[in-house]
Amino acid sequence: MPKKKKKPYHHHNVEAIQGCPHEWFQAIPFDQFLDWRVDYHELPSSVACIIREQSITTGKVKEYVYKQHKAAQKKVRKIMDEGDSIITFALEDEVHYLEPIVMESYDDPLT
Repeated sequence: MPKKKKKPYHHHNVEAIQGCPHEWFQAIPFDQFLDWRVDYHELPSSVACIIREQSITTGKVKEYVYKQHKAAQKKVRKIMDEGDSIITFALEDEVHYLEPIVMESYDDPLT
């Protein structure tokens, strides 16, 4: 059986940011911060799409990051085919929210 290919490590530079003195960062009011970080999103140039999947039955959240749009499209289709998750995905200039349509059972009068 072939070995799985190891996923590449994405550098987050957390240690470098946490090691900086707090004087280096400009303080801003909470309302301005909320408008900036919640209403707008910024993806690095190396990221094509970020997908967040939330299972309806378990409530677990999984996140996927893709460098190519085609791979992200395949993942969204796969999640949609399973039909058990709420999907939120962010592209360069837009964010989409998809949830499965739950069809209630009914008595078909034609059968």
